[in-house]
Amino acid sequence: MLKNITLSAEESLIQRARARAALEKRTLNALFREWLARYAGKERDLDGYQQLMQKINYAKPKVAPAPEENA
Repeated sequence: MLKNITLSAEESLIQRARARAALEKRTLNALFREWLARYAGKERDLDGYQQLMQKINYAKPKVAPAPEENA
C-alpha cells in the first residue's frame, strides 16, 4: 500500500529535477520511491554484513612479516 508524504524543497530544485526526470521519461515519485528503497535497504545491508562478520570472526587474516632492512 502506497502512502503519501509531503516534502519541501527549493522551487528551482524541483523544476530542475522534474525536467531531468522528464528527459529520462520518469516521474519524481518513481525516482523517490527507488531512492527510498535503496536508502532503507542500506540499514538492512549493514545488518547483514555485521551478522556475516560475527559468523566468520574465527577467521583471522594472515599477517606477513615485516621485511628486514639491510643496513
